[in-house]
Amino acid sequence: MSEVPVNTSTPKLIYILYLAGILIPFISIIGLVMAYINKDDAPEWLQSHYQFQIRTFWIGFLYAFIGLLLMMMIIGYFVLLFTVIWLVIRMVKGMKYLDAQQAHPNPTTWIFS
Repeated sequence: MSEVPVNTSTPKLIYILYLAGILIPFISIIGLVMAYINKDDAPEWLQSHYQFQIRTFWIGFLYAFIGLLLMMMIIGYFVLLFTVIWLVIRMVKGMKYLDAQQAHPNPTTWIFS
């Protein structure tokens, strides 16, 4: 018996929206809403991606907020740069697991995995 292919276009679009959010602020909120809407109806392995995406938004929001607060000091710019690099790495790794149709191995991490 062959497995029914799972539509991964929505989580992939969310990953792309998060990346686009680097250049177009607030577009990531659309991805966040989509992740919240779709997470309960998805297969378990896709739920891990939605959980990862939701956590990425909120952790990234925290990092960016701290960076903005610290911009009066030079370190804020480094925090913001770290946040962008952190986001890109997380999105690329998430898409890698999604393309392989694998659950995200550690959706609750704060770092890159």
